[in-house]
Amino acid sequence: MARPNPFEAPPVKSRRGGPAKAPLSRDAIVTCALQQLTQGGLEGMSLRKVAAALETGPASLYAYVDDLHALHALVLDRALGKVKLRGAKGSWRARLQALLRSYIQVLSASPGLAQLAFGTIAVGPNALRITEALLALLEEAGVSAATGAWAVDLLTLYVTAIAAEQAGGHAPADPAGAVARAFAAATPAEHPHLHAARDHLLSGTGEERFAWAVDVLLRGIVHAPRGPSRGARRRPPRR
Repeated sequence: MARPNPFEAPPVKSRRGGPAKAPLSRDAIVTCALQQLTQGGLEGMSLRKVAAALETGPASLYAYVDDLHALHALVLDRALGKVKLRGAKGSWRARLQALLRSYIQVLSASPGLAQLAFGTIAVGPNALRITEALLALLEEAGVSAATGAWAVDLLTLYVTAIAAEQAGGHAPADPAGAVARAFAAATPAEHPHLHAARDHLLSGTGEERFAWAVDVLLRGIVHAPRGPSRGARRRPPRR
């Protein structure tokens, strides 16, 4: 059974209000939940905690959001509203890289946002605007609509993964980190290729690696064979 779309839910009028307590609303619930996510990560956000912060019972929230999955979708889309879709100048490639860079900055701003994005299908208005902008830029590059549709999923999935790595405090190139120590301990006899490439595996800044990876993906997308047929059905792209 398909879950209800939280973005299609009708508005609800709060029964409370006045000097003692502000009226409840879907907007107030999402704002509170996003604050909790920013401060405490994904584990720090729940319907119970949101209800407590808004001085109401958890049951009162169900008039505005169906469940925690719906709240996740609403919170993610609220955060995606900060992604800059325009403003960058230059070629389609430069503008697309700028959009993805803004995307990763938004997801990296909260310890739980990238993790939330991995498990939530983004279908809200802000997510749709991002998809529209990416498809338009890929069309400008000469990419077919069919190929562009799959390319959007590939690009946003990569960006979400990088954001999750950054938000989690993982720095593979850190000489004191677990990755660097493991590579340093690898012997040429047991791992000859890894040993020979160990300096390259840890080279480059995060920005340099990001720019390189996006450029490689875009070069492949531009020259990729045509994407799926028009009648093919698959899940919406991740955000």
